[in-house]
Amino acid sequence: MIVSYKCLCLLCAILFATQVNAADKVRLSVSSIDAAFMTAGVALKRGFFKEEGVDAEIIRMNANVSITALATGDIDYTMIFGSVVRAAMRGLPVRVVASLLDSPTQMLIARPEFKSVKELKGKTLGVSSFGATADISARMMLRHFGIDPEKDMKILALGADAGRFSGLKEGIVDVIVISPPADNEGRKLGFQVLARSWELFKFPFVGMGTNVKKLNDRPDEVKRVIKAVIKANRYIRTNREGTIQALMDWGRRDRENAATAYDVVVRVFNNDGNIPEDGMASVIEQAAKEMKATRQFVLADVADLAPLREAQRELATKGK
Repeated sequence: MIVSYKCLCLLCAILFATQVNAADKVRLSVSSIDAAFMTAGVALKRGFFKEEGVDAEIIRMNANVSITALATGDIDYTMIFGSVVRAAMRGLPVRVVASLLDSPTQMLIARPEFKSVKELKGKTLGVSSFGATADISARMMLRHFGIDPEKDMKILALGADAGRFSGLKEGIVDVIVISPPADNEGRKLGFQVLARSWELFKFPFVGMGTNVKKLNDRPDEVKRVIKAVIKANRYIRTNREGTIQALMDWGRRDRENAATAYDVVVRVFNNDGNIPEDGMASVIEQAAKEMKATRQFVLADVADLAPLREAQRELATKGK
């Protein structure tokens, strides 16, 4: 009887430990496996998700697919920041909960005959998908140089990096929008880097978004996911070699391209997940113009910052 009781206690202890240590399985989408989204890769490869009790599956999805999947609960999180803002403004039950990059990492890379952005008027631009943050970033760069993308450009959705590069090489498009290390690859092929978005404007580019049900039902999980990506950002900012290796492993890049990408974009990764007010105002303003919105939107319409503030407190981060 005593032996049976001890066995029962041992079994209960094992079951309890298993429940405590079981990681929350989450599905997180990115729009490309590149330097712009390397926070996700670093959080995965350097164990920051695991530290926070999260078993993350990272999936590449186009922006429109991600938003539908996020709203329906088929995925739990997305890092495609601007698309979540626009979806929330359209009334979908999604919110942004953190910003990870204070500026886009996108560039305009054109065929060799083009030497300036102004020469692109009337030409064809290749983007990943319509409505993706890369698409928005490209349009903002064009406007910065006096080109109206809706009137002065033909825009084609060509999918992932390989599809856009193929379109450029084959002459299907004259210019593409893409993130590092594509600039290094492009120069080797004779293409011209005409503009880099982070040199032109601040605009929250990559962050964390989730659905309202998750915020209501699993706020602790949301907080832990945010903590993991803030840890990853801090690692990126302070550990060059470790980040380059993680980008090589996750993004399947050679060392030269991974190092080039890191050195170009590291400056735009923030330290605390805060959403800059001026940049957010620009995101909302840009989305409102696209939607031809008749009402004004404020931060609370598109964001829930409660989990971020809790994550910052636990990480001893100074919040705003």
